[in-house]
Amino acid sequence: MSFVVKNPGTASSLQLEARAGVQIPFTLLPLPGEGMEALCRRLTAALREQDATPLHLLVFGQRRGRTAVQEAFQRHLGMVDWPVTWVEGAACNGTPVAGIQVYAFTGGVERLEFNGRVVGSVFTDGGARQCVLGGLTPADPTLTRAAQTCRVLDQLQTLLASAGFEIADLVRTWFYLDDILAWYDDFNQARTGVYSGVKFHTGSLPASTGVGAKNPAGTALALAAWAFRPLDKHARARETASPLQCPAPAYGSSFSRAMEITSNTGRRLFISGTASIAHGGKTLWTGDIRQQVKQTMDVVGAILQAQAYTFADLTHATAYFRHASDAGVFTQWLAANQLRDLPVISAQCDVCRDNLLFELEAGAQKAEHSGSPGPEVKS
Repeated sequence: MSFVVKNPGTASSLQLEARAGVQIPFTLLPLPGEGMEALCRRLTAALREQDATPLHLLVFGQRRGRTAVQEAFQRHLGMVDWPVTWVEGAACNGTPVAGIQVYAFTGGVERLEFNGRVVGSVFTDGGARQCVLGGLTPADPTLTRAAQTCRVLDQLQTLLASAGFEIADLVRTWFYLDDILAWYDDFNQARTGVYSGVKFHTGSLPASTGVGAKNPAGTALALAAWAFRPLDKHARARETASPLQCPAPAYGSSFSRAMEITSNTGRRLFISGTASIAHGGKTLWTGDIRQQVKQTMDVVGAILQAQAYTFADLTHATAYFRHASDAGVFTQWLAANQLRDLPVISAQCDVCRDNLLFELEAGAQKAEHSGSPGPEVKS
């Protein structure tokens, strides 16, 4: 194995700040009848219009279409020298790709390589040095699933260290687990075991998503992550509670419901994968997709409202459905709540419980100066 930092970050804080730019998150959804070439042309045009470079691409789609998408990326964008996380999340409308979530940046970006492949982007924004990693998979798929979890977290730790970060700097993670229902408890135990030796700088576990999805490497899981290290007093990250739910560690899951980054350029909220779970941790509305969608969106709405955000502040969201045919229920909810333009990808993926039919994760942003965090919510 080899780890390489391209353009390593040895500059002073002042120099880093001078290289800072603007984060530009956006979502691309295939238009009716649009092929991969046209989709990639739109991606290229969006990046060029903003003079931005990708920090990370998260692609939801059929694995058999991955090669065609990669080739289209190369034709339109040149060498793909940024992290890409490919998730086997079939589009609920039958298209080969459900959508692409893009995190881009207009300033200087360092890249992290692992075994000749770019897996990380390091940048400075809002008085903080940040690192986004994606497409991480364990090297040995023959190990037990729990052992693969530990190995990929070890890999994450080594990569972070190569760029001056550590596991304790994590504010957001995404875990995509193959056959999640068969080993979610084992995954949680392995993750908790690794985290138990970490004193997170925020004082809290990172926000997280854990859903069922295969990955191109054929391993037990794939991982993406976001780390945050303040450079000045205005930058900080903190946990924000879910008013309608208990903390996830109360029932054995090692993540925070949401995490907010506050800096001198504004506020960014990461909302973990959220489902129809009661305050005490039990599943609500078993077998009723319509009520599960409503309950989930009520929970997400309460998290947003408690921190002075609205659904209009969402920069991206992913809706996960056990059954693709249920996507229409969510579309109806969006229409009834005047949210047809919500930047959301709908993908068919298993959720972490066999009685959950729907899950939603989201990110929101307030592009405003804010030297202090949003209102605190007690769980």
